[in-house]
Amino acid sequence: KTMSEIRQNGVTHSIFGDIFLEDLKKYREDQLQSIGTKGVFPLWKIDTQNLIKEFLDLGFKTIVTCVNETYLDKSFAGRIIDEDFLKDLPKNVDPCGENGEFHTFCFDGPIFKNPIEFEIGEIVKKTYPKPKTDNDNEEGEYVFWFCDLILK
Repeated sequence: KTMSEIRQNGVTHSIFGDIFLEDLKKYREDQLQSIGTKGVFPLWKIDTQNLIKEFLDLGFKTIVTCVNETYLDKSFAGRIIDEDFLKDLPKNVDPCGENGEFHTFCFDGPIFKNPIEFEIGEIVKKTYPKPKTDNDNEEGEYVFWFCDLILK
């Protein structure tokens, strides 16, 4: 509904930071096409090792706000992404979190007039039931750790 309203105001494109999840890209494109808007994916298929290094070299700063415990433990929630963070990542974790391993909040960089000031709040565990599939009758849950950010 919001995108339809934005489209009525003359917006014709929506830009995404997706890098390589084909199903998500297709979903976004299909949804946008239904309202006559085009998706733009400027980072599509860029090597994530190079991308995170360029991101850091340019001076961007980001904090991990959500961690999927399937890939990372609670200690990664609330960490700033820097060289130490990258060294601590297990080999099976994408450095940009492109497989849903973690999510971030970018709070400073060369395009910011001022950094976004915040304090790290509580780190909260949330669980969600795993959907059952035809091939898997095993019950279980997904565990995520969320780091609250409190604006100053």
